[in-house]
Amino acid sequence: MAAHLPLPRNIRWGLAALSSSLFANNKTQDSGSARIYCPAREVLASLPLQMLLYFNVLYFPLWCMAEGTMLLQKFSLLPHYYQLLLLAAFLLLSLGEGLRLFLGYIGNLQEKVPELAGFLLLSVLIQLPLLLFLLMDNNIIFLASEIPAAFLALRMMTKQLAIEFHLQQFTAGDRPWHPRQQEAGGQGRMML
Repeated sequence: MAAHLPLPRNIRWGLAALSSSLFANNKTQDSGSARIYCPAREVLASLPLQMLLYFNVLYFPLWCMAEGTMLLQKFSLLPHYYQLLLLAAFLLLSLGEGLRLFLGYIGNLQEKVPELAGFLLLSVLIQLPLLLFLLMDNNIIFLASEIPAAFLALRMMTKQLAIEFHLQQFTAGDRPWHPRQQEAGGQGRMML
């Protein structure tokens, strides 16, 4: 087994300079600019929620075709009131699912709380009752796993945004003073 021998310093610096010129965001300790890089804030997007949304987007067209085909097959055998209920449920689910998945993607990836909250509300208030109405629907698996994941992601994002909001209140006093403020009573530095 070979022992780990560190590269000579000049070779490390040359490789770091080469990699930083090839890859603009390379901020390793060897590149010399590692101390300058400071991320603005932590990424709050939920990976489990994004994975669930991704697979749901892939599964949705297949579900829509299968559900539509089954609805056509049994449509003439059902009573008229149940035909109307099934058709309305299918249309609401199909249109609502597209909007719900879009809001989930935008809310999670761009860390937008209103969109993620809209995704969660659509999931709980519209999709879940309709899918429970169609009781034998396989899409309930995705929905039952996306609701807790979206709830956790939304809770984490709102906590972080609340912390950032409160921290901004403390840094608001660090703004530079304006010359007109000194004329308003000679009190020196006043907050905007």
